[in-house]
Amino acid sequence: MDDWVERAMARMPNVPALFGWLGLNRRGEWLIQGEVIRHRRIVDTIARNYGVDEYGRWFFQNGPQRGYITLEYAPLIARVQADDRLVTHTGQPIDKARGLYLDEDSNAVLDSDAGAVLIQGADLAWVLEHLRASGSDAEVEEAALAEALEAAPGRPTGLELVFAGERLPVHRCDRADMPATLGFVAEPAPRDGENSN
Repeated sequence: MDDWVERAMARMPNVPALFGWLGLNRRGEWLIQGEVIRHRRIVDTIARNYGVDEYGRWFFQNGPQRGYITLEYAPLIARVQADDRLVTHTGQPIDKARGLYLDEDSNAVLDSDAGAVLIQGADLAWVLEHLRASGSDAEVEEAALAEALEAAPGRPTGLELVFAGERLPVHRCDRADMPATLGFVAEPAPRDGENSN
């Protein structure tokens, strides 16, 4: 968080939280009332002051006011860099993860230490290049990938993702189940007794 945000929170600790105004689309663009925010300084300020509460609700801390973010898919969106690293839409490198989840539409979500990270559609080729059959160093063949995508949710896929020097398990998970499985809230709402607008 920026220093000015910390100071504002200390001065005014009980400002009502805001729900339903801010969003994040699957391309990693911030939204206000459904419209993409394009002003670079605002985008950068949101990215620096973006966090998650103890309930898995992601928010932008705007001075003393917390604005909760409605997520089109996941709280973090990754892009592959030229040096083969994954970096989120907020500029955070992803260095550690526990597994990869594939949904019914072939979307790939990394369960990282930073949170659930949707790998942007344009970068799905990176996922394919890093997939291996369990116990094999050969690239995954199309038939094995199709079988993994058709697996029942929650079932092993027989695939692994080679990432950050490790081989991570690849799971099947329906999109509707991603929030509960990976511990985030897609549509934050006030909790009982919470001070909100």
